[in-house]
Amino acid sequence: MNFTRFPRRMYLQGETPIQAMPRLSKVLGNEVNLFIKRDDLLPGCAGGNKTRKLEFCIADALEKGADSLITCGAIQSNHCRLTLAWSKIEQLDCHLILEERIEGSYDEDASGNNFLFKLLGAASSQVVKGGTDMAAVMESKAEDLRSQGKKPYIIPGGASNAIGALGYAACAAEIMNQINTMQLPIDHIVLPSGSAGTHAGMVSGMTGLNVDIPISGINVSRDRETQEALVYKLAQETVKKLNIKPELKQKAILCFDEYVGAGYSIPTNGMIEAVQLFARNEAILLDPVYSGKAASGLIDLVQKNYFTKGSNILFLHTGGSPALYAYQDFFREEM
Repeated sequence: MNFTRFPRRMYLQGETPIQAMPRLSKVLGNEVNLFIKRDDLLPGCAGGNKTRKLEFCIADALEKGADSLITCGAIQSNHCRLTLAWSKIEQLDCHLILEERIEGSYDEDASGNNFLFKLLGAASSQVVKGGTDMAAVMESKAEDLRSQGKKPYIIPGGASNAIGALGYAACAAEIMNQINTMQLPIDHIVLPSGSAGTHAGMVSGMTGLNVDIPISGINVSRDRETQEALVYKLAQETVKKLNIKPELKQKAILCFDEYVGAGYSIPTNGMIEAVQLFARNEAILLDPVYSGKAASGLIDLVQKNYFTKGSNILFLHTGGSPALYAYQDFFREEM
């Protein structure tokens, strides 16, 4: 795979570590050996997976002469936080469209990412009702900025288009380089599957490298059929963009929807338990929306003997821990 053909801002500072999780493996019965890819340690304001995608998206914006960015996400969006953070580094205005996906959940004075939006100084922030056509609202904002003589660039939610997914195709190559250097055979990769860019990028990258390590996505918002179709479509677009020759097989897309709970960003008992287990055994903070629910799926699959005994399982930590501070009430009862 040749990434030099695409504009790219070099935000990364080397590889993020792959670490063993022996204490958590022991707590879960030592049936498998758990490892974690620490993309929560990526550069940016409090880290997270979107930095990999934004290397390509913001580079594309700058190449097109943009002076402002427009993006969207939920009211505690990690993607919005990181887009805003990197916009400050690039000296671009950043406008946020925030979706209140659960009616009545938006609190102007909330902690977590909401606080960071204000601290970082978004050029504007608009909260809309759940179910709003976010693409249409962003385009309306872009038209308004163009009328003021600005040159806006729209980054979709999660930076999850074929440009953003390049970041995780590159991450697949990074992971393979690491595990080859470490002589660490990985039998399965587990990751959160939301806006699909991370999942699609990883599958595309592994396809381009002709690597057959299974990748399982733990859904955070949608049913299995819908999510798998979304990931497959974006992976096809990414494979085409990278001019990858091996065929992308639809069976390579696997999602689990049993851990979504009542809906996106709504806490589950499994998520709360997973966040506590990671914190108390490995001193690793997860977030309550993505990595926490994905970890709950990982833990449940281990306990159900889904993975072959003795397997080495790699969990991709996508970051997002600032959102924890907006969910404190859900954890206090368990402490």
